[in-house]
Amino acid sequence: MPGIYQPGVCNQCHAADFDNQHCHSLEPEPDSRLYSFFPLLFLLLVSSLGISLGVLSILLLLAGSALVSGSEVAFFSLTANEFEKLEQENGKTSKRILALKDKPRKLLATILISNNFINIAIVILSEFMLMNALPPDTFNRIATGLLSMLGEPDPVRVQRWADIVGFLITVVGVTFLLVLFGEVAPKVYAKINNLQLARMMAGPLTFLQGLFTPFSAALVNSTRVIERRLARSNSISSMASREDIDEAIELTVSQEQDAGQEVDILKSIVKFGDVTVKQIMRSRVDVVAVDFRIDYHDVLSVIRESGYSRIPVYDNDFDNVTGILYAKDLLGHLNEGRGFEWQSLIRTDVYYVPEAKKIQDLLKEFQQQHLHMAVVVDEYGGSSGIVTLEDIMEEVIGEIRDEFDDEVEVVFKKIDDFNYLFEGKTLLNDVCRIVGIDTSTFNDIKGEADSLAGLILEITGIMPKPDEEFLYKDFTFKIISVNKRRIEQILFTLPKA
Repeated sequence: MPGIYQPGVCNQCHAADFDNQHCHSLEPEPDSRLYSFFPLLFLLLVSSLGISLGVLSILLLLAGSALVSGSEVAFFSLTANEFEKLEQENGKTSKRILALKDKPRKLLATILISNNFINIAIVILSEFMLMNALPPDTFNRIATGLLSMLGEPDPVRVQRWADIVGFLITVVGVTFLLVLFGEVAPKVYAKINNLQLARMMAGPLTFLQGLFTPFSAALVNSTRVIERRLARSNSISSMASREDIDEAIELTVSQEQDAGQEVDILKSIVKFGDVTVKQIMRSRVDVVAVDFRIDYHDVLSVIRESGYSRIPVYDNDFDNVTGILYAKDLLGHLNEGRGFEWQSLIRTDVYYVPEAKKIQDLLKEFQQQHLHMAVVVDEYGGSSGIVTLEDIMEEVIGEIRDEFDDEVEVVFKKIDDFNYLFEGKTLLNDVCRIVGIDTSTFNDIKGEADSLAGLILEITGIMPKPDEEFLYKDFTFKIISVNKRRIEQILFTLPKA
């Protein structure tokens, strides 16, 4: 303003010149309010940028949570036909999906661990964003208002309630987002588009599986320990209840001439739900099957010699069963020559079942699909044998023999009341029924074995030599004959009372 002197500052030495006579050129000193405006503008820009990045990060984490949660449903809802389609594709993504499927426990552990890490990150980031987006005293004002309704608020209670209000707002909001967008919606989508989502997540899950290997290994091992203990306790309780039921059956059934057979049938019905396909199936070494390349007369010879009405047909080896040949379909072609194309009569609707399937479930499937035979596959996809409707029925009512059965199915020799000579391939269930002991007698040591030879290998851990004897619970097993590949004959001795 005119008439008012303003001191200046030297441009070169920055010294104040109060008399306006300094040797260097002078300029007016800036207003201090200008300096306070720029830091405030900078803080506002940084704050808005931080909020934007935080929101973007939460959205990305929610998307990751949705993909990981959906992949759980996608992978574990794939059917056998879809896995077969992936095997035929033989692509990089298909191989990744099959590799993940081969270790379902590790895959599930990886999904759960990844999802937990993502959800924890969402909660922490949401809490940080909420605290920075709202004014510092927002929760205090809410708490003060609530406490005012209850009485005179004091600072300590206000602060405590403010923390509770902030926590509840964060938890409710984040839980809603996670449940809706991170669980429900992606799992509904994954159920409908399981194969597409599995292809999309095969690569990321393979990476995450390698990244979280230490965590997933610890989780899988700990769950196996818990499962063993629970299975042990459940088996003990189920055995006790089963013994009570068996005793009740024996007391209830009348002591007539055929009462013994009636008791056996009732006991078999009680145990029916616990029997697996592997325990009753006919192993691949005993299956009568034909290669689809042989000529027609050889096929007729196999059918005449075996007497079976259904013959599995394979390509090169039994691991690749391509169909079932029905003997009745050949009745109109008995006079055909060797060159007759009998392959056109093969029925390709082969039904595959895993070894671990319960026979009560298989019986229902046989009834629903009007089937009498299924090919049993092991965990590696190879064919381990076949199971028929007759095998299931025999588990309840005993052996069924028709006019084509020239010899008993279970080959054994009863030497006396305590000694029985069995083939090594004889199933443990059949051995127990023949000698008159409970089929659960060897459950503690049989492991994955279902045959008498398999039980011996579980006990010894090595291939035994002839005349070796092994003792378990007063039962004696003596090896009669072996070859380089398997145990052929075993003498089984019952304990003498």
